[in-house]
Amino acid sequence: MNYQTFTGKTVDDAINKAIIELGVTSSQLDFMVIEKGYAGILGIGSKPAVIEARAKQTIVDAAEDFLSDVFENMKMNVFMVSEYNEEEHVLNIDLQGDDMGILIGKRGQTLDSLQYLTSLVVNKESEEYIRVKLDIENYRERREESLENLARSCAAKVKRSKKAISLEPMNPYERRIIHACLQSDRYVVTSSEGEDPYRHVVISLKRFKDKGKQKTAKAEDEA
Repeated sequence: MNYQTFTGKTVDDAINKAIIELGVTSSQLDFMVIEKGYAGILGIGSKPAVIEARAKQTIVDAAEDFLSDVFENMKMNVFMVSEYNEEEHVLNIDLQGDDMGILIGKRGQTLDSLQYLTSLVVNKESEEYIRVKLDIENYRERREESLENLARSCAAKVKRSKKAISLEPMNPYERRIIHACLQSDRYVVTSSEGEDPYRHVVISLKRFKDKGKQKTAKAEDEA
């Protein structure tokens, strides 16, 4: 929101006008004094106080303003539904519109990039870290289901062939889904190999020690 100019006999008068016209409380007002004003002598030579004010941006405002600029430059008409959970410090934004595949990108890379940039904007002046979750038509839920199905299918192949399988490169979030899906499997173990952006998950058979004790393998990935 752009600053608006307000005047009054005193700075306090100008501030009160801004609060009323903008429909905010004093704590929600962002303002700067342009002229302190001067009462003059017997009213002669008096000058009004001048301030420029606007309503302070909320977390949702900051995120939506940033994304609106991005979509405008892309010449895309996108409708946003935002919800901020103050207790968990999570901002959920669902994007709706035509040709949303462009914003998803290959394996969700464009969506992940938008989410990362939005997170930078939102957390720039926030005292608490806010997790931003950007989604399009439940893409992330569908992607998670797809990855879990892939993990189970590949695990079955590893058990049959006794040979390890390397999956395609994935981001940390997607690798964690694979790890979590197979962490309780008795016969296979997962690990991550390579360097980003080519880091990938490898699914292989677990090795067993004598007397049937399993040799554990760490299947965790960095955040």
